Amino acid sequence: MALGAIVAGLVVLVWSADRFVDGAAATARHLGLPPLLIGMVVIGFGTSAPELMVSALAAVQGNPGLALGNAYGSNITNIALIAGLVALISPLTVHSQVIRQELPVLGVMTLISLWCLFDGVISRIDAVILLLLLGGFLGYSIWRSRRPGTDTLQTDVEADTAGQNMSLKRSVTWTLVGLVLLIISSRFLVWGAVSIAEAFGVSDLVIGLTVVAIGTSLPELASSISAVRKNEHDLVIGNVVGSNLFNTLAVVGLAGLIQPIGVDPEVLVRDWPVMAALTLALLVFGIGIKGQGRINRLEGALLLASFVAYTAWLVYSVVGAR
Repeated sequence: MALGAIVAGLVVLVWSADRFVDGAAATARHLGLPPLLIGMVVIGFGTSAPELMVSALAAVQGNPGLALGNAYGSNITNIALIAGLVALISPLTVHSQVIRQELPVLGVMTLISLWCLFDGVISRIDAVILLLLLGGFLGYSIWRSRRPGTDTLQTDVEADTAGQNMSLKRSVTWTLVGLVLLIISSRFLVWGAVSIAEAFGVSDLVIGLTVVAIGTSLPELASSISAVRKNEHDLVIGNVVGSNLFNTLAVVGLAGLIQPIGVDPEVLVRDWPVMAALTLALLVFGIGIKGQGRINRLEGALLLASFVAYTAWLVYSVVGAR
């Protein structure tokens, strides 16, 4: 039953997340929000709605380790698996100046997350700080989107949403339906993941870093593959950066606000360093040291290999402990 709950939860989660993002983006267009803001916030953050729901429910049910593992595991998956796989399909070129500005912000927020972890617990004060930083970033994003000029990310968003002729009533309906189904499917997924973790004696942190993190990152993978097929490279990187910012600040912040999160030592010596190294790699590739930012196929293969190695490390840590 637990395995069935995970499978069914993931299927509904991915479908409802897609409906939620489409509905939210269409609603934002009807409300007259700038395309750049839709790309930076609505789509980039909207694809992290599964992580937010799953982590919040895990915290409410007394499994904060699952919440933290889901957030950081999704960050690792977004960079190493999604960006790596998509770059193997088609090398990614970063044209957007907005994304180049957001990449250092993601790096700084990753360092701040280490400060929150260092005392062994993400307290409610830490959570409030993360959420305030999120509010500051959202305020900056709104201000940035209203500045004159055209960014390539804006062009990608306009091209990606050009074929969606959804009425306001329908877009609001899909947003609400997607949100409700996200909550229901997240509850099934959390129950199944915790049940399996208890049955096999695996920590909820490891379950969050693997099965749950990969599952909740599927909306980002689907939207990224769709974008690269349309040659919308900036939208791919924008989704990854926006999602990781949201995971680091909102997902961990909300879960920590609900219930303080005890930090296992493995997070500091294994999971955070991997997440930080991948974030640094994305920053270097995206900004471009000697030219235009780009993730070529070799770099994509390296990212993908790092994901395989990290997952093998997690499996070995579980098997070796027995």
